[in-house]
Amino acid sequence: MIAELLEKFGIHQAHSGVFAGDWITKPGGPEFDSINPSDGKVIASVMCASSKNYEQVLVRAGEGFKRWREVPAPERGEIIRQIGIALRKHKKDLGLLITLETGKILSEGQGEVQEMIDMCDFATGLSRQLHGLTIASERKDHRLFEQWHPLGVVGIISAFNFPAAVWAWNAILAAICGDTSVWKPSNHTPITSIAVINIVASVMKSNSYGDVFSLCISGGHLAGEWIAQDKRIPLVSATGSCEMGRVVGGKVSQRLGRSLLELGGNNAAIISPSANIDLALRGVLFAAVGTAGQRCTTLRRLFVHDSIETMFMEKLCTAYGSITIGNPWEKGVLMGPLISEPAVEKMMLAIEEAKKQGGKVLAGGNRILGGGNFVEPTIILASPEMPIMQQETFAPILYVMPYHHLGDAIRFNNEVPQGLSSAIFTDSVREAEQFLSTRGSDCGIANVNIGTSGAEIGGAFGGEKDTGGGRESGSDCWKAYMRRQTCTINGGDQLPLAQGIQFDL
Repeated sequence: MIAELLEKFGIHQAHSGVFAGDWITKPGGPEFDSINPSDGKVIASVMCASSKNYEQVLVRAGEGFKRWREVPAPERGEIIRQIGIALRKHKKDLGLLITLETGKILSEGQGEVQEMIDMCDFATGLSRQLHGLTIASERKDHRLFEQWHPLGVVGIISAFNFPAAVWAWNAILAAICGDTSVWKPSNHTPITSIAVINIVASVMKSNSYGDVFSLCISGGHLAGEWIAQDKRIPLVSATGSCEMGRVVGGKVSQRLGRSLLELGGNNAAIISPSANIDLALRGVLFAAVGTAGQRCTTLRRLFVHDSIETMFMEKLCTAYGSITIGNPWEKGVLMGPLISEPAVEKMMLAIEEAKKQGGKVLAGGNRILGGGNFVEPTIILASPEMPIMQQETFAPILYVMPYHHLGDAIRFNNEVPQGLSSAIFTDSVREAEQFLSTRGSDCGIANVNIGTSGAEIGGAFGGEKDTGGGRESGSDCWKAYMRRQTCTINGGDQLPLAQGIQFDL
């Protein structure tokens, strides 16, 4: 299955991880294996970039930018539309490759490709809407307006859990805006990134713009460090842990560059006594267990009203017991493995620490022995004072706590360093409005009667506090990839000064 899949994407068993308009066939960095987390077998090997190869990538991306920025935005949109068509053609196979390399179930793998397609559609329409404002000038015969120009080469650092969609959030928008990009993917998912570049490069080359999208895979975090420190890259978009974001953001800020950070989430949901219980159960289950708890929007804390706690938790524990765990490409499986052995170890350590702090395991809590990085999704009865509640464990651990007053639940929601996603399940308009008000959730995403995961591409995605403050994907996120220019044109024969200043000779 894997050999046939790799052949469809033109991927060799030992493939270059450096693309600068063309594949650099023998890059000078080390070689490493991509591992299937379901069985521990090697998918393929990747040859990494050296610092010299990185320089080749940046030079080509810079040259490509000078050409690409001159292409009219609607023409860029037409080319992006063609990328969307190519992704539709490869949706099934690329989705399967994502499943094999990340461990997410097949419908999620294909859903990620659909997200890329949606971004192409969104960006195609956006190509005719990159507009500024005309502003009323206080000076006679003057026109005051603003316009937007491309930034340059955009650096993209992405995580393993969405190895293709997050690239599309950034690279497709950047391309529509007239930028080129250099992508440093996770070393857990290099084969997916190579497949994506091959799909995209075929479209770009057929349009004679082969160096708009670049790839630079390195040993360890080297490529990320090169990108963060490079003054030729005006914007670095980094998706990953809060710790990674602090490092990248710090290095970018030292050179006065821009960073767009979409980092960790310690997301919570509130179950009100008026909630539709069946709806809440489905919402909680996907948010907490989907992608084996390895989404930045995964539900990690659950506050259940004390009047329905016993009933709701019985139903939730029963639902957890019915989750089918196994090879994620097999029909009927709802949860695949964690990405790596260290991820499993971190989960087990977090469970033990929660127990020491007074937590009680209600469901799961064990590693599933045998091949692969499989674990049981876990529910832990907890209290808001437990220190473990302040940290994000990238695994399917759900901490559950009762509450009595909604104000307390909202306070608990907000009392963590992260501020990505949040939700409330309620049929009370008053409770929903309180949750969404200025005194409500402090997160970048706040949902009513849906879970914390599964955002649509049309809205801006990102969060506050330690989540980094960046926004990706829809709405007006395109502005992050452009530079604003304020312009004034004097159409008269006088030179009045603003604020009534007089400066006559």
